[in-house]
Amino acid sequence: MADFDTQRALAKNRIRRRGIYLLPNLFTTAALFAGFYAIVQAMNQAFEQAAIAIFVAMVLDSLDGRVARLTRTQSAFGAEYDSLSDMVSFGAAPALVIYEWTLKGMGKLGWIAAFVYCAGAALRLARFNTMLEVADKRWFTGMPSPAAAALVAGFVYIIHDYVIDPGSVRGWAWGITLFAGLTMVSNVKYYSFKTINLKKSVPFIAIFAIVIFLALLSYQPAIVLFAGFVVYAISGYVGSAYLWWKRRRAAEPPAA
Repeated sequence: MADFDTQRALAKNRIRRRGIYLLPNLFTTAALFAGFYAIVQAMNQAFEQAAIAIFVAMVLDSLDGRVARLTRTQSAFGAEYDSLSDMVSFGAAPALVIYEWTLKGMGKLGWIAAFVYCAGAALRLARFNTMLEVADKRWFTGMPSPAAAALVAGFVYIIHDYVIDPGSVRGWAWGITLFAGLTMVSNVKYYSFKTINLKKSVPFIAIFAIVIFLALLSYQPAIVLFAGFVVYAISGYVGSAYLWWKRRRAAEPPAA
């Protein structure tokens, strides 16, 4: 019994000394700060800064996992911390930003749409965590929360960039918010981009396409960002419709 207690105490000491990995969690903390900053700016009626902060959080969120894998500093703590950060940056922040921006003027319909989005993000993250070990790495089930947040923030960004009255696009904002929230909890498949190997050689046209994209992004960031995530949001439904049509064709009996 004494030996068992000694081993248990040594195990606890090893866990305590191990602590947490600093580098990937720094990126996660920065993403969390960007999401919190977006909420603060929405409260201050600075909606362009709030939308940009959500995009910054999305970039930082995409880096923390890659840094953890490259430096072999993955941990259960980091995974849980990342999920909590995502809930703030891509769940609560976009819902509050678009509600303060224009949905507040719709009364109950406005906050219901914002809540559907926020709840959709929470359910999406919970499902992702529970399916992490068995899911196909090539695909996401439901639109990932960073893409949904970028869709909502991109709409705010582009309307603000063109100096359009938010009240005149309130219906569009309501529809986009509901669409993003419901698509996150759907069974629609979205390409994850996780199978892209940056160590392999690519055709010259790929580098040229990246250069063109960066040039367009620097010229019209609002349009390029919003259009890109609109295409990604629609791609899941188009791909699912194509797979359904392909399965239906395969199930049809051959013609006589």
